[in-house]
Amino acid sequence: MAEKVIVRFPPSPTGYLHIGGARTAIFNWLFAQKTGGKFILRIEDTDVERSSEESVRGIIESLKWLGITWDEGPYFQSQFTKEHVAAARKLLKTGHAYECFCTKEELDRKREEARKKKAALQYDGACRNLTPEEVAEKEAAGMQYTIRLKVPRGEGFVSFEDIVYGIIEKKYQDIEDFVIVRSNGQPLYVLSNAVDDIRDGITHVIRGQDGLANTPKQILIYKALGAPVPKFAHMSLTLDPKKAKISKRTHGESVAVHFYKEHGFLPWAFVNYLALLGWSTPDSREIFSKEELIEAFSLKGISRVNCIFNVRKDDPKFFTDPKAISINANYIRNLPVEELEPYVREQLEKAGIWDPDYAREKRDWFLRTIDLIRSRYHVTTDFATLGRCYFSDDYSTDPKPLKKNILKHEGLKEWFHILADRLEDVEEFTLEETERVIREMAEEFGFKAGILINGIRTAVTGQPKGPGLFDVLIAVGQHRVVQRLRKAVKFFG
Repeated sequence: MAEKVIVRFPPSPTGYLHIGGARTAIFNWLFAQKTGGKFILRIEDTDVERSSEESVRGIIESLKWLGITWDEGPYFQSQFTKEHVAAARKLLKTGHAYECFCTKEELDRKREEARKKKAALQYDGACRNLTPEEVAEKEAAGMQYTIRLKVPRGEGFVSFEDIVYGIIEKKYQDIEDFVIVRSNGQPLYVLSNAVDDIRDGITHVIRGQDGLANTPKQILIYKALGAPVPKFAHMSLTLDPKKAKISKRTHGESVAVHFYKEHGFLPWAFVNYLALLGWSTPDSREIFSKEELIEAFSLKGISRVNCIFNVRKDDPKFFTDPKAISINANYIRNLPVEELEPYVREQLEKAGIWDPDYAREKRDWFLRTIDLIRSRYHVTTDFATLGRCYFSDDYSTDPKPLKKNILKHEGLKEWFHILADRLEDVEEFTLEETERVIREMAEEFGFKAGILINGIRTAVTGQPKGPGLFDVLIAVGQHRVVQRLRKAVKFFG
């Protein structure tokens, strides 16, 4: 019987969840879902100075927004410090580690000497073979010490097969006896992470390629503690267009998950997009439902080539990767309108133009209007900006179509008044009736249909383009259309 897959996502709560971390979480979650395994959320909060409760909340909220659920946790690494220290003590007892009494000044001096000789900057093992009596004497003298793992010596090497990068080998002679516990008694990440993985029974470590350098050291710890070594899959890195690694410090909130939530991305659309960064299927599909993505996901589909995330701040509309915008627009167009509704409502509420009573009484109208206008929108904030005229009378008129479609045609000044009166008298404000009234007036006044349609659209919506005019008039409603046509006369001064 095959072992049950257990994976983990261990974010550090030193800021928000950025897209690189979210991508790691998504790949781990997808693998657990695909294999029927377990997904553990572990908060690695041992960096006391930089960790914060606010960051923890932000990470959890972002994961929940993405729809990433966990089977266990969140656990906090700081809760298991005693276990980490106990593991180090066990390694001392079994001879796999030793106390190092070298001071910082001594180590700095040795490194400087190595630089001058152009030699390897590795710890020279000065304390590796201290006798128990020598160790006891130094401890009795109150000398501080770190704990170092005793790396095997000789011609051997650490070898493992990474699921993405293949066979990786690291010679023992290229790995120094590395510190696992600081002189203040604080375990280092390389130890804590391995001990936590052993305790949680992690079978697969799926993480960024930048973790590859630590892997041989962690494998040495697994083996020294007599624990099975998990399988590793190191994901290609997420880089910006200048080939720099995505980071909170360099790119700010433009790479934060909550940034995309606030700017109108749908959660699953964003998951869909992030999953495609450095991963693909043989048929190069790009749009997946949740079930389809889980079914299609495979660690073998992860690319070795670093992926590019286009951080673009120059254009307020397309502020990020065009593919992200395109995928999000696809979901806005095709999501069942009832599922899209709460995201639209959220944006209208943020914009201060949500009328709960009106929407509740006319929910059918609200859903029809969303369905009518969504085909041209890319993000849900468009409903509160480009679509503002459908939900509020407080909207602006684009000056270019105003000049081209209205002010350029002096005859529209009188025509708008008359049309408003006639539409007000229509008993049933339907597509057929509005079209009949407008076409009859066009023929009566000798206007070209295009001039009239463009003029009415700009007067009623403030925009040059949109869905079919008669559909727009029905969506805006008889009373509002009449008011706006009369108000448009003021454009002529």
